[in-house]
Amino acid sequence: MATPLIVNVVELLRRPGNTKDVIVSVASADLTFDDARMTDDPIDVDVHLEALSNGISVHGHASATWAGECRRCLVPLRERMQIDVDELYQVVADSPDAYAIENDQINLLPMVRENLLVAIPLGPLCREDCPGFCPHCGTDLKTGSCTCSAPAVDDRWAALEALKGRLPETSE
Repeated sequence: MATPLIVNVVELLRRPGNTKDVIVSVASADLTFDDARMTDDPIDVDVHLEALSNGISVHGHASATWAGECRRCLVPLRERMQIDVDELYQVVADSPDAYAIENDQINLLPMVRENLLVAIPLGPLCREDCPGFCPHCGTDLKTGSCTCSAPAVDDRWAALEALKGRLPETSE
């Protein structure tokens, strides 16, 4: 199956300094994500290829949509993310970070997939100051307050709590 993320670079390899722009939109299913957070929305790729003496430099960005839940209040989230890519493709990979050029073609698919997966937030928040739920009664603190009292200090920490009152105030 042909994919627009496999790019023929035979002309680029002939002369260092040659450039080529690749702007494509591909189905999320084409990237075979093994991550439920990625949605079925299309993935947009806009990269600039530049031939170097030792390979091809790929600069640009990709954007995709991810879905998840706020880690504090469990509200469903869905956001479009944009990532910058800056990678190197080489015929003979002398760098462990370089991708391979095979049969005068570069496959952008693994590079795009890896960079997108790394960019998905592990613990997303609906907003930076999301209060979440009360740890004692489970009340959603975004919609109201609870009547829980502050928890008592654990006896094992009481000695440190007493020292805290004797420490001088410092301004930072």
